[in-house]
Amino acid sequence: MLSVTPLRSDDRPAWEELFSGYNAFYARTWPAANYDRAWQEFARDERIHALGARLDGRLVGIAHFLVHASTTSPDVCYLQDLFTAPNARGKGVARALIRAVEEWAREQGCSRLYWHTQQHNHTARRLYDQVADFRDFIVYAMPL
Repeated sequence: MLSVTPLRSDDRPAWEELFSGYNAFYARTWPAANYDRAWQEFARDERIHALGARLDGRLVGIAHFLVHASTTSPDVCYLQDLFTAPNARGKGVARALIRAVEEWAREQGCSRLYWHTQQHNHTARRLYDQVADFRDFIVYAMPL
């Protein structure tokens, strides 16, 4: 059975393993302090929020998201990180997480939910094309 809930304090080891997998997918390495900082933000549940997907009680997926102001609409929700354990892919985990974030964002009065992915992430994009509209934007980033 698949369920989506807020992360619990005892999820930390499994969450860190999943978040490490997410960062590895994007060829990033993070020092332990960054994981600690993120986990503390999730525990406060004020600026950055997190949900976990459980398959038969085991944490197999994570979603991190936040709300920000918009100049052209009410606040919007940004799904920053979404990751499913490789052995749980194809079982509806990512779809369930997206739907749970969508529901949360609606409850907060957000006008839309959006996220980014890399062009070559074809597996994820097959799902994203089913649940959301591709708006043809190109993202630029400037490290500071």
